[in-house]
Amino acid sequence: MSAETHRRGWLKAAAASLGGLWLAGCDRLTENPKSLAVLQSAEGLTRRFQRLVVDRRALAREFAPADISKVFKPNGSTNPDDPEYLAHKAVGFADWKLLVDGLVDKPLALSLADLRKLPGRTQITRHDCVEGWSCIGKWTGARMGPLLDLAGLKRNARYIVLHCADTLEETLDGTGQYYESIDLIDAYHPQTLLAYELNDRPLPVENGAPLRLRVERQLGYKQAKYVMRLEAVEDFSHISRGRGGFWEDRGYEWYAGI
Repeated sequence: MSAETHRRGWLKAAAASLGGLWLAGCDRLTENPKSLAVLQSAEGLTRRFQRLVVDRRALAREFAPADISKVFKPNGSTNPDDPEYLAHKAVGFADWKLLVDGLVDKPLALSLADLRKLPGRTQITRHDCVEGWSCIGKWTGARMGPLLDLAGLKRNARYIVLHCADTLEETLDGTGQYYESIDLIDAYHPQTLLAYELNDRPLPVENGAPLRLRVERQLGYKQAKYVMRLEAVEDFSHISRGRGGFWEDRGYEWYAGI
């Protein structure tokens, strides 16, 4: 077994163990300040270790067409009930537009037709979920890097926040709206896509239509679905609970590299 294979196996096992805690209803741990402090401390150590051993510019493995899973398993939200989303869905996303704003020189509003005209990529990759399952799918979409260049990032932009249409839970502090974030290293990675096709067909609703993130060097919970807006920010401490994503706000690691 190579060192890289061993490292990936260790990280996947650790993530799967964390996912198991969630599935068992142990999310109460993340509501306990002492427990959350331990998780955050461990995350910092893990992130420093990953930076030492992981080349974040390396490509994720790509597969052959024969390897594509017969069914790409949907997970999490599969049919958002957000009124704006439902209105777009009713007309086949004909009038839907992706908003790109925040720390940019030129805010954008891009239709699916506009996105198809941008530099794109098709790749067959594996989706690894913290619950322990994997699927291989063929993704086609707009590369995020050229899209951000079109908008023109300001010098102080450090992260891209993806605001989504789905709500996984209602909470008293209003943090149930799904969101995710990545840094500019991942945003400009050649395999980072805003995918509008899965297996040569328009992206199904259950898999995130009309647009989802594919950031192939990270675990499945980073692959945000139902993307409505990209916001360039200097930091994300002011968004929701301040840890950079829906699941991160509930104890998951912000960087989920594999």
